Amino acid sequence: MQITAVILAGGRGTRMGGADKGLVSYQGKPLVAHVLERIQPQVDHVIINANRHLDQYQAFGVPLVTDDNDQFDGPLAGMQAGMRHASTDWILSVPCDSPLLPLDLVSRLCHAIRDAAAINKTPTMLAIARSAGGTHPVFCLMPRQLSADLDAFLQQGQRRVSAWQAQHPHVFVSFEDEQAFTNINHLPSHHD
Repeated sequence: MQITAVILAGGRGTRMGGADKGLVSYQGKPLVAHVLERIQPQVDHVIINANRHLDQYQAFGVPLVTDDNDQFDGPLAGMQAGMRHASTDWILSVPCDSPLLPLDLVSRLCHAIRDAAAINKTPTMLAIARSAGGTHPVFCLMPRQLSADLDAFLQQGQRRVSAWQAQHPHVFVSFEDEQAFTNINHLPSHHD
């Protein structure tokens, strides 16, 4: 499986007082740098979806894509932008504010898709991470062939990631480490 990871950094950061979450410092470097460091060895290509501070994101040295419009339509719009830009058959989405994401995320999601296909004899389209804390829909491996379907979903004014995912054959992949999916949704103190 050839996979392009899309790091979703295109939000308004409303829970962080409007700060650009990917650029917020965590343990001495921007959140997106932590995510990039952890996801890059797991995939073939990485792109960042961002809608603000593009010059700062370009400094990370990976392709940058923006949403199709300036409405800040959420993670699905970032996934859509990633699908349009990627040349691989598979797309992985991860949020920019989860600096502890699993180092085996991609391998486990890939295995789950292969296993489900072998059992069901039909292709399972999506693999979605979950932990004891619940499901994590933006940690998702999906085929780029769903691009037109996602376009149509967004054109209907739909925005919920889990609602779009529910329309396709999917498998949930359980991860033990609850910390792995911690998102940093508040501005850190000055001694981070």
